[in-house]
Amino acid sequence: MNLDPAHSPLLSSSPDGAFERGFNGVIAGLDEVGRGPLAGPVTACAVILDLGALPEGLADSKKLSAKKRDALYDALTETVRFGFGEASVAEIDAINILQASLLAMRRAFAALAATRGPAPTLALVDGNKDPGLPCPTQCVVKGDGKLASIAAASILAKVKRDRLMAGLHDQFPHFGWDRNAGYPTKAHLEGLKNFGVTPHHRRSFAPVHNILCLEERNESS
Repeated sequence: MNLDPAHSPLLSSSPDGAFERGFNGVIAGLDEVGRGPLAGPVTACAVILDLGALPEGLADSKKLSAKKRDALYDALTETVRFGFGEASVAEIDAINILQASLLAMRRAFAALAATRGPAPTLALVDGNKDPGLPCPTQCVVKGDGKLASIAAASILAKVKRDRLMAGLHDQFPHFGWDRNAGYPTKAHLEGLKNFGVTPHHRRSFAPVHNILCLEERNESS
């Protein structure tokens, strides 16, 4: 979808809500987290902001401290309409991480649409891939640093997923998931080497696949 150039989200240099306030309609912002990790689901969030209660400090979740993200998560969940969506490890391995990310966003949008209130008339999606939503959609590269609604979605999705991975760390403490959220850090790779693959690892990802192949060769030798 091409928006009126006068209202292009690319003109918004910071996620201050200016674009959302100037748009005549209901905007849903969407973002996902967890495309790069070796373990855990990919998680998405869809958000409709309350522009009268916009918390200060909205930004790309990757540029915020964990403490700031947690504070914004609490503030946002008290005021915004939102929905979460996930695609499981099995789905990631079956359809690839890109398609799983788009699936998670469709699920997040559906969860948002099921909340009480007007339906979105425009979806702003971080990145350059249209997930196929039931309303007009604008993809915005690096949108989590440009638009408040996408920034809010990125914060909610990241905190949601980080907390999930911290919970899984209690069951599988050898991989540092409470610190790395499943990303391929040195500690995570060492854990894979020493303790093997868990049910939460993405078997289609090269480091995990390589460990499985090595285990198969060792068993057959």
